[in-house]
Amino acid sequence: MTSKSIFDGKKRRIDTITFGLIQGSSLLAVGILALILGYIVYQGVPVFDWKYLIQVPSTLYKIDGLLPSIINTLYIIFVTLVIACPIGIASAIYLQEYAQNKKFVEVVSFTTEILSGIPSIIFGLFGMLFFGNVFGLNYSVLTGSFTLAIMILPTIIRSTQVALTYVPKSYREAALGIGATKWYMIRTVLLPSAMPGILTGLILAMGRIVAESAALIYTAGSGKVLPTGIFSHLFSSAATLTVDLYLQLEKANFDLCNVIALVLIVIVLCLNLLAKWITKKFDVNRID
Repeated sequence: MTSKSIFDGKKRRIDTITFGLIQGSSLLAVGILALILGYIVYQGVPVFDWKYLIQVPSTLYKIDGLLPSIINTLYIIFVTLVIACPIGIASAIYLQEYAQNKKFVEVVSFTTEILSGIPSIIFGLFGMLFFGNVFGLNYSVLTGSFTLAIMILPTIIRSTQVALTYVPKSYREAALGIGATKWYMIRTVLLPSAMPGILTGLILAMGRIVAESAALIYTAGSGKVLPTGIFSHLFSSAATLTVDLYLQLEKANFDLCNVIALVLIVIVLCLNLLAKWITKKFDVNRID
């Protein structure tokens, strides 16, 4: 004789309707994503040519190429994360582990939430005036990266805070109980345990960097030349793939637009797979 649990009770009609709405919403979200990806693949694959990935564009010789834009996209992602990660993670550690004044924590948290809701075009105008004009960086990778760093800071801070919150309190007590200093406990216990959550935040931040165009048009400019040096390129104008996509749309070059969209999807997919692999590799809570 099998015993019945509380979950085996008679389903009410409202529960069935609610479940149907939830299931329908999930299918709709997946369907929209599949539709967008399918459209991009359908339009992009027939006009795709490998030469787009290795050519430098030239108006004189009427050559379309994406090599500078691809390099600039990866370069700006790297520089932006180098600027934003230490600031964002350190801020989250301070707010979560050190700050005693709850009012101060609430004010900072509220400010970061407001910051995440500001339209990117506003960040672009601020970056152009502050970093470009006041600091004299003009249209450059640094101006664009500083601007993007401000944009993604709320994502990194919030995701790191949440990840630290979910680390069991017993981990802290055990580390401190055996005589470890607070910083040693944070460095060797909290951060490794929270690493999957922190990396998830970085994935979201990378997605926003790749997708951004409005802010970069005003800050990083539209230069499409290959880097001549790792550090000298920081002060050069650099158009990313999304900026290039915007410029090609203005020229009604739709074939190249479809190719750029396809390349963007592949880059985002590769970055996500890489981040997933890193998350799994460094997850100290993983049980093999």
